[in-house]
Amino acid sequence: MTRLSPEMTVTAIAADLPGAADLFRRKGINFCCGGNIALSEAALRAGVLPDALLADLQALADGAGRDAPEPTPALIDHILSRYHETHRAELEWLIPLAQKVERVHGDHEDAPLGLTDALIALHDDLDSHMQKEEQVLFPLMLQGSNPMIAHPIAQMRHEHDDTARLLAGVEHAAHGLNLPEGACGSWTALYTGLRKFSEDLVMHMHLENNVLFARFEPARG
Repeated sequence: MTRLSPEMTVTAIAADLPGAADLFRRKGINFCCGGNIALSEAALRAGVLPDALLADLQALADGAGRDAPEPTPALIDHILSRYHETHRAELEWLIPLAQKVERVHGDHEDAPLGLTDALIALHDDLDSHMQKEEQVLFPLMLQGSNPMIAHPIAQMRHEHDDTARLLAGVEHAAHGLNLPEGACGSWTALYTGLRKFSEDLVMHMHLENNVLFARFEPARG
């Protein structure tokens, strides 16, 4: 991510910066449905000082990815085990749990109607994307510099944008993952799991876009 500025939209920051979505939730800033506004405006609407919010976000940006392994083979292994395998395992239980919550609480005014369909769409998109990385891009990277690598990297960056839009659809269907008062254990577990999944997915894409992919591309001006 480039240096943050007050003119960047809340939606863009939440999609690209690990930890930003959780920070916005805590500050009462809507980033999924009404987030297409400048950070400075969103801060003022929420009664937060724009400079203070920007400083908190910049601290997240400065620390993002610092715990990831440095060598490329180890970083790829980290992405595969920490994110690819974890996403697949978590979606296996999040989707049926979303189905249950929609079925049982469908008449509640805050029911996450459409969440199951949004998660299935994200699952299908993400599984296809990760397979391409595992079968094509990562093996090319492990071979070292290759003139053929530019196209698959560009395609993966484009697909990350699609994934971010689908993730925003999940957040929208779940009303920003804000639990209603008196929510049952299943509903609570669903939103807790989705928060963790969402943060993982943003960090996953951040590591690839800003750390791994950048190693195989010309300097980006």
